[in-house]
Amino acid sequence: MVLEIEGTLYTITYFQHVKPGKGGAFVRTKLKSVLTGQVLDRTLRAGERVNEVYLEHRPVQYSYRDGDHYYFMEQRTYEMIPLPGEVIGDDQLRYLKEGMECDGLVHDGRVISVELPFFVELEVVETEPGIRGDPSQGGTKPARLETGATVQVPLFIEEGDVLRVDRREAKYLTRV
Repeated sequence: MVLEIEGTLYTITYFQHVKPGKGGAFVRTKLKSVLTGQVLDRTLRAGERVNEVYLEHRPVQYSYRDGDHYYFMEQRTYEMIPLPGEVIGDDQLRYLKEGMECDGLVHDGRVISVELPFFVELEVVETEPGIRGDPSQGGTKPARLETGATVQVPLFIEEGDVLRVDRREAKYLTRV
């Protein structure tokens, strides 16, 4: 759910309804700014009004980077949409690849943020050869992907392999 509080859009990441023995009920929340990613702790009292905002989802495709801005093409209108890197977030930028299809969040007719797919397919550009019987690594080794992200992979993965990765947990899923 997205709320507008003091002119800023927030998504609710956590909430707890509290009904004390004395006094009125209230809700403790953790709110994350849609635009900046800043997390805010806020207590909402019973009867306090907040505006619920409905965001539309539109398909967008990543095209290129120019300085601090990343350009996405809206699939319906072919319009180029520049977004600063801090709006997208470092956790997503590590997995952003040219031509990748993303989900654009639209508010008041303009794309304000993008969400990458949870599972991305990326090529391994650098990894050490796996040494069988080396228990010190626990059966995994680090691999650098084409976007610069590093994930732990099994010993049989080699350079040039394409992997499916869960970008939320930076976790190897399977070889494609």
